[in-house]
Amino acid sequence: MKRDYAKEKQRDEDKRDLHKFGYAQELFRDMGGFSNFAISFSIISVLTGAVSLYGHGLTYGGTGMMGFGWPLVALFVLLVAAAMAELASAIPTAGALYHWASLLGNKRWGWYTAWINLIGQIGIVAGIDYSAAIFIDGLLSPVLGYRMTETSTLIVFALVLLSHGLFNHLGIRIVARLNDFSAWYHIGVVLILVFSLAFFTRGGLQPVETLFRVGETFSDKPYALAFLIGLLQAQWTFTGYDASAHTIEETLHPRVRAPWGIFTSVAFSFVTGMIMLAFVTLAIKDVGAAVAADNPFIHVISQALGGVFGQTLLWLITLAMWFCGLSSVTSFSRMMFAFSRDKGMPRSDLWARISKKYRTPAHAIWLSVILSFGLALIDYVIKRIHPDTSYTTLTFLTGVSVVGLYVAYGIPVLLRLRAEAKGKFSRKHLGPWNLGKWGRPISVVALLWIAFISIIMVIPPNQNAGYTLAVMMLLLLIMDFSYYRKHFRGPQAALGTTEEELRRREAELEGS
Repeated sequence: MKRDYAKEKQRDEDKRDLHKFGYAQELFRDMGGFSNFAISFSIISVLTGAVSLYGHGLTYGGTGMMGFGWPLVALFVLLVAAAMAELASAIPTAGALYHWASLLGNKRWGWYTAWINLIGQIGIVAGIDYSAAIFIDGLLSPVLGYRMTETSTLIVFALVLLSHGLFNHLGIRIVARLNDFSAWYHIGVVLILVFSLAFFTRGGLQPVETLFRVGETFSDKPYALAFLIGLLQAQWTFTGYDASAHTIEETLHPRVRAPWGIFTSVAFSFVTGMIMLAFVTLAIKDVGAAVAADNPFIHVISQALGGVFGQTLLWLITLAMWFCGLSSVTSFSRMMFAFSRDKGMPRSDLWARISKKYRTPAHAIWLSVILSFGLALIDYVIKRIHPDTSYTTLTFLTGVSVVGLYVAYGIPVLLRLRAEAKGKFSRKHLGPWNLGKWGRPISVVALLWIAFISIIMVIPPNQNAGYTLAVMMLLLLIMDFSYYRKHFRGPQAALGTTEEELRRREAELEGS
């Protein structure tokens, strides 16, 4: 009883805090600190990004990509995460990046940030679930006796997306519990994989120096350039941690718990991923043969452990990918819901609608699923028209997501620096989680890294991701003139929504 009273008291405090930003408590606030961390940790998912793009990293940077590339990217991403966490503590609304940009800049900055973030969210959901589909299809095809093709993978991809839509539709309590389980599951599977490779690898592990071998590439690029291209493996893995901010209106004591969720999810992913990649890489017997395989990661595990045990481990990893996609759909739909309730999208009334039975943004959830499938379908059609393309669907999807998300991450950080320079944002505006005097230099370095990787992620052979992003930005400019000017009024915080209106909306949902 005492614990329930404390939780209800915290809910009331969080609701009043949200009212200051002009929003009613429409979503169900029940996530604790671990659940908030777990959703970002599950989306980062070292068992998805580092595994599904393992062949990409190995092809371009050789084994040294794991020893040097992973920690290099992690270091700079931690700075980006810290800058974002500080803003999450200052402005604790589900709109996250979009609201930060609107309040630190203006509604036009916010509108562009939201749409660029939405583009990245489409890419990350598609990339994660396509990764799961590749593994599921690859593991099922020899068992069921069919040949794995891009068509069969697309069908499996659709089924994975459908399952994530259903679970998210049914409520945040289900998803939060699955996310909690997912965090422990990821850690458990990494430990099992590391222990198995350490003690049961056929022929033993390679010397540790293998992990730091540089100068080896299996691409047609000079090694320095190839190494930079290979960074996509780590950079894509470290995406999606803004989920802790997108679920902030469903988190108790969000000004502290959400920032820690953002930062610690990156830190824990760095450590667990480094350990996992080290043992997987040291288990390789022939790097050239691994690169030449259809799925280098599956090849390495099968060669190292073999038999039923190796296949079982691969299925455990595939389930981790499924959990990762589930969390990503949750984050995407909350971002879309928050943007739509401010009328930022065509038919916003539909995407901002809350299911009275499940208290979830049901329409936004299913639109997230449809858009993510559509991005992969576009790539599928392009490959039917131009079958000689050299890039893979996965690198295309991940390139789109990295650039879209990181540009959206960088805009509010840049606007924060500008607002500070103009005297419109100062230490008194910061939340309880802040970087103090280090906030400004950390933000500057974070922005430099975002600019750098945004260029690297769209150079050949992944130029199609750059073309796709350019087309999307052109469409965004068209929407600016055809929709934004007439319909978008900005975040509710700037519109003077009354306390009475907010309470009436909450009563309607609670009484339904």
